[in-house]
Amino acid sequence: MASQDWFEKDFYAILGVPQDADDAAIKKAYRKLARKYHPDKNPGDTAAEQKFKEIGEAHSVLADTAQRQEYDAIRQMARGGARFTAGGPGGGGGGFEDIFSAFGGGGGTRVRFDTGGGFPGGGYGGGNADLNDMLAQMFGGAARGAGRGGAGAGTRGYPGGDFGDFGGYAASRGPRKGPDVEARTTLSFRDAVTGSTVSLRTEDGRTINTRIPAGVRDGQRIRLRGKGGEGERGAERGDLFLVVHVEADPVFGRDGDNLTVDLPVSVAEATLGATVAVPTLDGSRVKVRIAPGTPSGRVLRVKGHGVAKKGGHGDLLAKVSVVVPTHLSDAARAAIETLAAETADIDPRAELYARAGAS
Repeated sequence: MASQDWFEKDFYAILGVPQDADDAAIKKAYRKLARKYHPDKNPGDTAAEQKFKEIGEAHSVLADTAQRQEYDAIRQMARGGARFTAGGPGGGGGGFEDIFSAFGGGGGTRVRFDTGGGFPGGGYGGGNADLNDMLAQMFGGAARGAGRGGAGAGTRGYPGGDFGDFGGYAASRGPRKGPDVEARTTLSFRDAVTGSTVSLRTEDGRTINTRIPAGVRDGQRIRLRGKGGEGERGAERGDLFLVVHVEADPVFGRDGDNLTVDLPVSVAEATLGATVAVPTLDGSRVKVRIAPGTPSGRVLRVKGHGVAKKGGHGDLLAKVSVVVPTHLSDAARAAIETLAAETADIDPRAELYARAGAS
């Protein structure tokens, strides 16, 4: 909605785009700045919050064709694009009086306004044109009310109905799309991987059921078109941006489209080799082969048991963790002592010392 402060605010400068920027450039600049100054990324920063609001206001005007045209026209007047100049023979053309001559029926030099428009004086030239009607026609509409508070005053406090505020005169525009809103929801790790349906309660009392796709990530924003604020007089609703928080899982982790799990194996299994079972997210188990001499930290890949994605699934990555026993029977201790004696000439740290340059 146009207002008096449009004279003072340079929305192009706020978004950092030139005045002839196309819609794509405006949208790109807005998204970049909105991410930078979003309150979630700047908690407690009032300056960032104010900047975020200014960015949103600038985008709402420049992204709307009708509002942008109105804003450009008003800003042009503020810069002197339409101005008062001397009239009469040889006085030059293109002045403000030339514009008003179309409504007053003459090219005189007297520029006066009807008192019904809130200005002193009698009228322009030989006519008695209302400034409200003149400016409405200049900016693409026709005022339906005469003066301030006259018959036909609009529900938004502007003459003639749906007009942007400009000191008592206005330019018409169509109903505006509803505002975008943001909501948050929390999912368990498993629901995030497999997908889930959630119910959201809006501020206006509506309940929205929506399907969260499989594989959603922590912090991801999901756009629900047409689920935002109500539009003006039947215009389409805005969009709802749903921010998803994913809870941690005690067993599984995530690496892109792959799931991860720590796989404990015994010293004997790691030394001699074995076949062991690995748990999967759906509650089943899948067997993997531990090669003889497998060290801690080695990752075994189980294909197709990760996050669902287009055309298939990610993998399950099982990281081997060799478990050293803390309680040994006499026989087990004797066996370990025998192993130690048989491998006494092998220094497991020799390679480390060599790489470190230690003697």
